[in-house]
Amino acid sequence: MASIRDLKKDVNFVLGDIIEAVYLWEAGSNNRDSEEGTIIIDKAIAVFDDLMDKIHQKDVDNNKAHFKDIRAQLEEKATELVEELNKLGS
Repeated sequence: MASIRDLKKDVNFVLGDIIEAVYLWEAGSNNRDSEEGTIIIDKAIAVFDDLMDKIHQKDVDNNKAHFKDIRAQLEEKATELVEELNKLGS
């Protein structure tokens, strides 16, 4: 199993890349500080906070299943955010 440190890095990098993509979209479309972009960024930050809270949770029965579930949630939430971002571009 990957280390907890690697999981934290994955959460940080994935959600950071999504936020960066929003900023790039805003810069490319001359739509700086857009309401749509702000909503996506706020959702990404909320997902980050939620996943970090789950990573730091101490009262876990099965660590392996717990961290596997967190990784699955990261993938699911990141996919949703990317789909929202893609809707902005079209």
